Amino acid sequence: MGKTYWMLVTNQENLDITRARGFSLQGIDTKNRKKAVRMGPEDRVLYYVSDKKGFAATATVTSESFEDHEPIWKHHREKETFPHRVEIDPDVVLEEADYVDGYQVGPTLEYVKKWSPDLWPLAFFGMLHIIPQRDFNFVEGELRRVNGDAPLPPKPAREQKEVVAVANGSVPSAFEMAVEKHRSKRRFLVSSKSRKSSHRRRNKRHR
Repeated sequence: MGKTYWMLVTNQENLDITRARGFSLQGIDTKNRKKAVRMGPEDRVLYYVSDKKGFAATATVTSESFEDHEPIWKHHREKETFPHRVEIDPDVVLEEADYVDGYQVGPTLEYVKKWSPDLWPLAFFGMLHIIPQRDFNFVEGELRRVNGDAPLPPKPAREQKEVVAVANGSVPSAFEMAVEKHRSKRRFLVSSKSRKSSHRRRNKRHR
């Protein structure tokens, strides 16, 4: 399965707790258990701070979801321990003064399209949300820009990958060569059929 892109809604107090722990662990509340248990390695997490209305950080999940009731984060209900947890690694983390303004970015996201622009915060109710990869990449790009990070390089085209492979001394396997030969033959046959079809149509018009 491919990676999932999550938006995690928290408050400043709990984000500071996560920050103090080096962005190594994240807990999810009981209400979002069904989503939390789906989290796994290589998933990405975007942090939105509700009381600051800003995007603060991104991280990568490095473990399967597990349950632990050790009190770490704060909640108005004492019994809520955010027990559904994953280990994480930080990617981009901003200081509070540098958060990306939710009022500028929020209404432009694909995820909030079913809400009117002035009601976009309603889309962020609840702690955990699955968002489109495009939204995640856009906001993370803004975080990197504010943080002064260089933008991530674009993925190389197929031709560039082949050049890199040759430069590294990588040789295609016999199976890969056979597949490419089959594809080339198929392209030739399709092209040939197209030429024949065009030739027949021209002949019919001239009869």
